[in-house]
Amino acid sequence: MNNWHGRTDGTTPDALRWHQVVQIARETLPVLELGRKGIAFLGFACDEGVRRNKGRTGAAAGPDALRKMCAGFPVHFDEHLLVDAGDVICPRGDLEAAQEELSGRVAGIMAAGYLPVIFGGGHEIAYGHERGIRRFMPPEQQLGIINFDAHFDLREPGEEGASSGTGFWQMAQDRRSAGMPFHYLALGIQQHSNTRRLFDTAEKLGAEYLPASLFQPKYHDQLVDAIQAFIGRNDRIYLTVCLDVFAASYAPGVSATAYNGLVPDALFLDCFRTVLRSGKLAGVDIAELNPSLDIDNRTAKLAASLVFETVMNYFTWERH
Repeated sequence: MNNWHGRTDGTTPDALRWHQVVQIARETLPVLELGRKGIAFLGFACDEGVRRNKGRTGAAAGPDALRKMCAGFPVHFDEHLLVDAGDVICPRGDLEAAQEELSGRVAGIMAAGYLPVIFGGGHEIAYGHERGIRRFMPPEQQLGIINFDAHFDLREPGEEGASSGTGFWQMAQDRRSAGMPFHYLALGIQQHSNTRRLFDTAEKLGAEYLPASLFQPKYHDQLVDAIQAFIGRNDRIYLTVCLDVFAASYAPGVSATAYNGLVPDALFLDCFRTVLRSGKLAGVDIAELNPSLDIDNRTAKLAASLVFETVMNYFTWERH
């Protein structure tokens, strides 16, 4: 609860802020009544994968920083539930155990009828989150993965094992072992941030990507059409955002900054909302928020705005 506090303008419904309505789940999630939707926030307080990937650590503190930035948001939804389900931590650098716990927690959140929204943490969050979604989903359903990221994160694990850069390669191997297709769309890929081997790996695995250079107003329709086409080929969508996809002026608090990354403008929001409004969301996470490297909370505020968009679109958007 120490992170859920802030300005109070009153206690009537039209004056409420998130810190006044978020419920803390001590043991189990509150039961959702008929007609009510619920979102469960879960922190992944881990950056062991970033350390193994030789990045700048500090993202383990990301979940609490993100909670604090979200606390003051106004409540623009009625009856639906926001619940904080606590944190998954990574003691003694045991990343694999942390990812397994995250997987189980995500499956439990979905079983209770909530949308999991996970606060990271390094991008090793992706492997545990995706596994949890698949544990809950019927095996005959196809889960599509959409990743806003400057990097493919398709590296093969090295001597230290899995890292923040191996998650989607691990997903692909799991799918192959299970005889399932690997449907992966990466948005915002930077050529200077990925080796030729990674581009070759993406091609071999059948991964799709749209480079950062396409995120210009003149390509708006092409971008949205490509995202919609990918969504249409899948039953559910797992959406993950690595904050290093954004330009460093907007997201300085990440392990690997991008001087020419995406701008969080109307074009980006149209692409982001295309996913949020698909009616197919299975889970969302925000990765790589490193408060120790942030400037004026810019990255935390950007991450919080993405959480706000997720909550508002999930609770209030009606498909026609």
